Amino acid sequence: MNLIIRLLVTAIVAFVLTKILPGVHFEGFSTAIIFAIVLGLLNIIVKPILSLFGLPLTIITLGFFALVINAIIILIADYFIDSMLVDGFWWAFIFSIALSIVTSLANSMFSDGD
Repeated sequence: MNLIIRLLVTAIVAFVLTKILPGVHFEGFSTAIIFAIVLGLLNIIVKPILSLFGLPLTIITLGFFALVINAIIILIADYFIDSMLVDGFWWAFIFSIALSIVTSLANSMFSDGD
């Protein structure tokens, strides 16, 4: 049940952010749900590989490169989802930062203290 709540929170936050940020577009809320699922899968499968290869840069940049990896994950999700459009790397970067912050806050509000 916790997974479904987190996916819905991510989908809602992503959908709202697409209304605020002009560089990221979803065709509808169903695209936001698909995005949340694809993002979860990419975070499980691809992100650890990118993080491992990017570890030296992450250390050198004191963690800043981890934000770049998050933006790359957003761009990969854009590649797989036809009804999603990201206008470039910087929009993916801004969207990933905003999505991380707002999703983290929303998930902390809905967590049951486990």
